[in-house]
Amino acid sequence: MPLTRRELLAGALGAALGPALARAAGANAKERAMTERTVKEVVVPTPASDGAGVLLKRSIATPTLDHLDPFFLFDHFGSERPDDYIAGFPMHPHRGIETITYMLDGSVSHRDSMGNSGTIGTGDVQWMTAGRGIMHEEMPHAGPRRLDGFQVWVNLPRKLKMTAPRYQDVPSARIPEVALRGGGRVRVIAGQVEGTAGAVREIFADPSYLDVALAAGETFEQPVARGHTALLYAYQGEVSVGAASAGRGRAVPSPRLAILSDGDVVRVHAPASPARFLLLSAQPLHEPAVRYGPFVMNTKEEIAQALHELRSGTFIRP
Repeated sequence: MPLTRRELLAGALGAALGPALARAAGANAKERAMTERTVKEVVVPTPASDGAGVLLKRSIATPTLDHLDPFFLFDHFGSERPDDYIAGFPMHPHRGIETITYMLDGSVSHRDSMGNSGTIGTGDVQWMTAGRGIMHEEMPHAGPRRLDGFQVWVNLPRKLKMTAPRYQDVPSARIPEVALRGGGRVRVIAGQVEGTAGAVREIFADPSYLDVALAAGETFEQPVARGHTALLYAYQGEVSVGAASAGRGRAVPSPRLAILSDGDVVRVHAPASPARFLLLSAQPLHEPAVRYGPFVMNTKEEIAQALHELRSGTFIRP
């Protein structure tokens, strides 16, 4: 029996819409499968003194939180009193890690055993790969405003621990900013936000390092690769993390570090007033790690070797 006009039209319409409907169904299924990261633990920073007497707030590398693979240090330094920081960090060694210094305010001069020297100021980043070994110093300047910034250590994998050291000095002007619809903004130091790539690239751990400023009532949503370690550090105001738009998120006041659960996306809300926070993530190494002062290696024997080279004057290699 021949098909009616209505049946022919219905068949044609189904054929035309079929792929689109399938794509929509797939997109909806993917969206439903996205897992939101929530707060596993909120860490209160520990007051500490490092270098030649710099006072700071330490969230990672404390008696209660040694590391979050691959993050081995998280420090927030800042004061309006020069006596709290002016002694700085005189010449000292590193091996087996990368150090990231991000300045919110003030300035720090640095020099190292490779002949590099310079000054990083407000909004600048210094990303140093210590690799097989480097000696360097970081000396803050007094005033005219407060000193404020962060230092993070990221572990290197076994295969790169003895790589040649290198610097990536990134001035503030090179760090892209993404404007958010609610009036906030994101400085993309590393990683990607809405198609905008960060200034620091070619890093093994595939890190994301974002400085996010939210207006009151604004929500920020950011994909984070499943399986990557993720943390949030609130340093101004208060944010709510997880189910934020529904008002059911976990409150994270400043200054606090939030360890995030695994998942695909982070949602952060500034409920009552403007807020600023860092959002960091990176691929964990899942390797043995031994820390001794400024060294992070895979075995105690490698630490002993680094100390032997330091004492014998063979630590720095051409």
